[in-house]
Amino acid sequence: MSSQPPIGQIPSAIRSAPGVPIIRHVNWGGLRTLYVKEVRRFFKVQLQTIWAPAITTLLFLVIFTVATGAKRPVLVGGETVAFADFVAPGLIVMGMLNNAFANASFSLLVGKIQGTIVDYLQPPLSTGELLAGLVGGAVTRAVLVGLAVTLAMALWPGVHVTPRHIGAILWFGLLGAVFLALAGVLTSIWAEKFDHAAAVTNFVITPLTLLSGTFYSVDNLAPAFRAFSHVNPFFYVISGFRYGFLTTADSPVLLGAVVILGIDVVLALTCYTLLKRGWKLKN
Repeated sequence: MSSQPPIGQIPSAIRSAPGVPIIRHVNWGGLRTLYVKEVRRFFKVQLQTIWAPAITTLLFLVIFTVATGAKRPVLVGGETVAFADFVAPGLIVMGMLNNAFANASFSLLVGKIQGTIVDYLQPPLSTGELLAGLVGGAVTRAVLVGLAVTLAMALWPGVHVTPRHIGAILWFGLLGAVFLALAGVLTSIWAEKFDHAAAVTNFVITPLTLLSGTFYSVDNLAPAFRAFSHVNPFFYVISGFRYGFLTTADSPVLLGAVVILGIDVVLALTCYTLLKRGWKLKN
């Protein structure tokens, strides 16, 4: 007598029919594995990914403060602050933004180039879990770079980086890093070679970062350049982050907080949709 179950019935030892996912909720184990993989990838070369950006950012501070004078006054939001104290927070978050983008724009792109993209697409991870792991790794790198830059600046004479509004620092620092991480994921989905990612970095990210009021107050600009600054999302990140240290800013902090949150939501939905469709990933 045959022990096989009737046709159309699933053996009791099999918990799900073929094609039916067994992990019905969040795959925390897989998400943690992807996140740890992303962190270990950049941490193995931490001299290049964490400490080198910190030193480069510190050199920006040294050059600009020596050239213009660390105590030269800068008018920000109707208040006068020393130039070194004004530029330091902007440099910290600028380093965070650049490294969040660099980390997120590398993972999927190198997978497409080396033919290992299946390592991201084949595991039992949902689209949201894949996106969260990539963004989480990039934000972690951004935070580590920010902490390294802050430590270096705190030890540098004549510079004060004392947090005064922790909420603003966390909000604009983390959401700003998420903003650039999502932009990096979007770039890695679209790019087909490293030249494409480098073009986005050189012609979009770097100009918008440098023209965001990091080294100057936008109140001193001509009306046309001031208007451009107010449509630059990097401006709101840097202005809000600076508010956390100086309690004064070039723009309304609440407006900047809403703008960055809205941009993050739009970018997250865009990345989610493209990842779910497999655009330029599965063909």
